Amino acid sequence: MKKISLLGSTGSIGIQTLDIIREHPDEFRLVAMSAGRNIDLVRKAITEFKPEYVSVQEKSGAETLKTEFPAVAFGFGPEGLEEAATFAKSDILVNAVLGSVGLSPTLKAIEAGKTIAIANKETLVTAGHLVMAAAKKYGVAILPVDSEHSAIYQALQGEKTKNIERLILTASGGSFRDRKREELRNVTVEEALNHPNWSMGAKITIDSATMMNKGLEVIEAHWLFSMPYEKISVLLHKESIIHSMVEFHDSSIVAQLGTPDMRVPIQYALTYPDRLPLPSGKRLNLAEIGKLHFTEMDYDRFRCLKFAYDAGRAGGSMPAVLNAANEAAVAAFLENQITFLEIEDLIQKVLDSHETISNPDLETIQKIDDETRQIVNSLL
Repeated sequence: MKKISLLGSTGSIGIQTLDIIREHPDEFRLVAMSAGRNIDLVRKAITEFKPEYVSVQEKSGAETLKTEFPAVAFGFGPEGLEEAATFAKSDILVNAVLGSVGLSPTLKAIEAGKTIAIANKETLVTAGHLVMAAAKKYGVAILPVDSEHSAIYQALQGEKTKNIERLILTASGGSFRDRKREELRNVTVEEALNHPNWSMGAKITIDSATMMNKGLEVIEAHWLFSMPYEKISVLLHKESIIHSMVEFHDSSIVAQLGTPDMRVPIQYALTYPDRLPLPSGKRLNLAEIGKLHFTEMDYDRFRCLKFAYDAGRAGGSMPAVLNAANEAAVAAFLENQITFLEIEDLIQKVLDSHETISNPDLETIQKIDDETRQIVNSLL
């Protein structure tokens, strides 16, 4: 039985991870978890899964829960996150928190020898050089949970890195894939949150609409698979059936297909190198689908994707600036402080003003993250 620490238990990936644990009670046990402020969902999860350690965002929430569940150990804030990530009895950490807060707990869990199932994009985007170096030093496996990276990981099983020609990440195009740029000036938050294929959290859904989500995935793929950016491409595929592909230098292409269900890559990360049935999953019926569509990526239409490639190639501190600027800009859009297209404008202004710092350490990355958010807020 694998014992799991889950960060971000009340978010979209966290809830679906709990679904997997629920479906396979003889295979998985939740021993530690973290959440934000949704105390009602935390209470339900504690009652059902009986973890031994729980961290929430605020001290008051931890104190409230402690009176209800005296047998459970509670923590809160950044220290609580790290304690949940490194909980002694866990074998594997599922990092499903949103934002750069996931970085430090991941590094601590690597030092503690935990296998890492990574769904937190920001960890690799902002500090991929630190994370992968630590994983190598401590002999820890980093298993991707994103559907695209899981697809590539599966396609590479039994293959040799030297034979890879390129990685092909597929992109649905998000909520506005069929609209021209001039049609995006007055789109609403509600329209942007209406993703055609996937059920995700608000921030990731907006990132999908701007294509920043795919840009962050490009940077992740660079670190996960030690692949130069010129060997990573993005292809529009509106059905989200082919989750990603690997092209080899003999011209063969291996693709991983499936219905848009995040529980599949989550479960694969938890069971790797084995597989388990997913009885509640919808089977892929290609005859029913009939056709699959693909379109070349337009980097003028999706400026955020170009920002990500440029930031990734610049390296150093630039991806951390990209990520923090995007998080702050998306938050402003969700609060109706800026328009949809102004997300791109804010990000570009911050990137243009930053002087890259090569090989930043954790403290420098965290400082840059804070400063970048302050700059964005000052521009609002």
